[in-house]
Amino acid sequence: MMNFTVVIPTYNGGELWKESARRLAGQALMPFRVKVIDSSSKDDTQATAQEFNFEIEQIEQKDFDHGGTRSYALADIETELVVFLTQDALLEDEKALSNLVSIFDKDPEVVCAYGRQLPHLDANPLAQHARYNSYKSDSYVTSLKEDFPAGFRKAFLSNSFAAYRVDFLRSIGGFPEHLILGEDAYVAAKALVANKKVAYVSGAKVRHSHNYSVVQEFQRYFDIGVFHSTQSWMIDELGSVEGEGVKFALDQLRYVCKSKKYTWLISSTFASMAKFIGYKLGKKHSQFGVGLSRKLSMYKSYWNRV
Repeated sequence: MMNFTVVIPTYNGGELWKESARRLAGQALMPFRVKVIDSSSKDDTQATAQEFNFEIEQIEQKDFDHGGTRSYALADIETELVVFLTQDALLEDEKALSNLVSIFDKDPEVVCAYGRQLPHLDANPLAQHARYNSYKSDSYVTSLKEDFPAGFRKAFLSNSFAAYRVDFLRSIGGFPEHLILGEDAYVAAKALVANKKVAYVSGAKVRHSHNYSVVQEFQRYFDIGVFHSTQSWMIDELGSVEGEGVKFALDQLRYVCKSKKYTWLISSTFASMAKFIGYKLGKKHSQFGVGLSRKLSMYKSYWNRV
């Protein structure tokens, strides 16, 4: 099996990071290196990394960038593969890493792959549905010529638990700097238009979810709208995302009803409305100016360099 390096950006990871590090250290197939890129945490995040003998590199909090920081981590990587995790992603079992990277041995055309995200044990019904809806039980390998997934969904990928061929990442200049989010989907789209393949490995599992408030859902989808408007080439190449939100909202209501969590029906409705409005406004962010866009956005530091 190919050698790989694990890279984890951290900042004030707290107790969840401690558990994440413990599970990483207990993998059946260990990486060649574990690199922690820490944005000057104020808690014991770095001490936790030291406890498990992970490499640590510190950067200034103001210098963190979703794509740029991950590309920065690539500079001295000598392995064939790199796996990215986030500090709040908990590997579900000891074979999570080996299951993910094994796909690269099976198909030389696969240049990026992502694993299945299950909700954290404290996830609310909306957070549970978000994971079950986006991360199904069936694996797939896709390319532009494949029918599944359809359209923009082909580029779905999450750096909370994803792996890449290092040579391919370097061939496209790494992750782009100064994206509001979506650096992972950007690379997946680049792979697809280069006639390479993207894989989803459902047997490689992590626990990762967020209990977002309605306001946070609005802010996140505002940022998604910004991403889609600034990277319109992805929609041109892969297809529109219109209509997907309605399908998701209806499926979320069905999930809440099936779970008999009827008190969440109102929250589900308002969350879906917030996502729709946030996304539409995000696509038109250029009309609002930097000040208002920053207020509407979740990733506020992005607007410091616009």
